[in-house]
Amino acid sequence: MALRRADRDLPGLTVLALLMTGPRHTYEMHRMMIDTHKDFVTGLPRSMYHSVERLLRDEHIVVADTIRDGSRPERIVYALTDAGRAELVARVRRLLETPDPDATLLVAGLSFVACLPPTEAAAALRARRDALAGRCTELERVLAETPVPRMLLLEVEYELARAASERDWLGTIVADLDSGQLDWPEDVAELTALAGPDPEAPLS
Repeated sequence: MALRRADRDLPGLTVLALLMTGPRHTYEMHRMMIDTHKDFVTGLPRSMYHSVERLLRDEHIVVADTIRDGSRPERIVYALTDAGRAELVARVRRLLETPDPDATLLVAGLSFVACLPPTEAAAALRARRDALAGRCTELERVLAETPVPRMLLLEVEYELARAASERDWLGTIVADLDSGQLDWPEDVAELTALAGPDPEAPLS
């Protein structure tokens, strides 16, 4: 299964994930992306604002409120819709289960893995592990059956090493999920008290 264009919208994914914890305005979301080191979200803040516009158009989020705090500018507060919640879960699942040359997509999926129930997360990672195992078998066949000097196949060796490493790491994570050794929050909001004491503090 190939990833959709929307699945590659990492600013949009991040907005959906942050709103899963409750309504927020764009400045607060921007602040949280920086403070929680979501480095896979590039082009801030413009990319985030564009994603908010697309999510509003697609009815994945709605305007929940407009607030003014003292002399600070008026801020629009956004909330996640049921459709947006379903879209978030589907996007995270696809990023986790679908191998892609862009490793940033897996980083993003892992960043928001807690948006899924542990059984769904384990199933998605197991599917990815199995796909990578198949990829490793194919690359091993190429190396064994291609009669050319090794220097012409170094990129295949590299791809095999990378795929095998990820496959093996995923195996440990799936085992930890299956055994209950990887803690899982009952409420994803527990994971978002990370933006510092003042979400309105100036961006550095």
